[in-house]
Amino acid sequence: MFETLGIENLNSSSASFYFALVLGGLFGYSAEKIKFCFRRALINDDRSQALFAWLFALAIATLGTQAVIYKGWVSFENHRFYSSEIPYLAIATGGFLFGIGMIFTRGCISRMTVLAGTGNIRALFVILIFAVTAHSTMKGPLSYPRLMLSEPTLYLGEFAGLANNSILQTVSICIMAIISLLIITRARLNLRIYVFSFIIGNLAVLGWLGTGYILYDEFEPIELESLSFTRPATDTLFWSLASTSVSAKFGAGLISGVILSAFLSSLQSKRFEIKSFETPIQTIQYITGAMLMGFGGVLAGGCTMGAGISGISTLSVSAFFAIIFIGLGAKLANRRLRLIRKLIFLERA
Repeated sequence: MFETLGIENLNSSSASFYFALVLGGLFGYSAEKIKFCFRRALINDDRSQALFAWLFALAIATLGTQAVIYKGWVSFENHRFYSSEIPYLAIATGGFLFGIGMIFTRGCISRMTVLAGTGNIRALFVILIFAVTAHSTMKGPLSYPRLMLSEPTLYLGEFAGLANNSILQTVSICIMAIISLLIITRARLNLRIYVFSFIIGNLAVLGWLGTGYILYDEFEPIELESLSFTRPATDTLFWSLASTSVSAKFGAGLISGVILSAFLSSLQSKRFEIKSFETPIQTIQYITGAMLMGFGGVLAGGCTMGAGISGISTLSVSAFFAIIFIGLGAKLANRRLRLIRKLIFLERA
């Protein structure tokens, strides 16, 4: 479809940067307004409200993505989420480590990206360590353990994507529709939470639609992707270091848009505040968490947004698997956090 848009001075790759800049801008603004975060949905005092917001966004994303698939606008046939062989050990290990890491950093990487725009130096530091670790896991020394953990696979065939089976797809759609209706009628959330969660869910759909249909160019194809933060973080880091030889693409646009819009939102709401590390122990804890998320995010095939909202919206079994283990890792780490601080970070009682 891209060639019909009449954009002569941009190729599809460059256009994806500006598309993602808008996408990230809308996400950053929305997420900052309602403190959208999977970690918060699991362990915070207000976790029921945060969980409802996360599930509502997931349901909206799934319903929208399945509608796009039904219309034939986007196909996930050759996407990694629909790979017939699932590296179950890598996904389980990666998800578990990512979950632990986001407890150490007090937020998943999408939340850290939003917080970086609000003046949080800790979050910016986490993003940098996360991106370096993730890049090393993809192409550097950490790729060796990644490849080793990826060797054991489980063959699922067409069942790797539930959308490949009409019965399973219909059941999944019905479940998501019921979740949406129950949250709307029973959760009694603030209207603002409904609105921004709805926007976030639709942004995942728009991401798939934009990269898979609107910007699709058969002569210069771009990768089919949506809201995610693992690969975009590495792409942004690489682009920022070598922009004269590497063009800005979807990932750089997404991260830039999120940080900029979160900055504007925090200024508007008077929540912008410079925050840094308070103790050496806290610094070590955040570095460890960032490294665990970077390594785990690549192994799991995505973060709480990439494998979570965006991944599950495709009805990918591997995405379901990843988010379950992210949740398990987070729950265990939170339960034993005080003990971990004493044993690993040598924190005094």
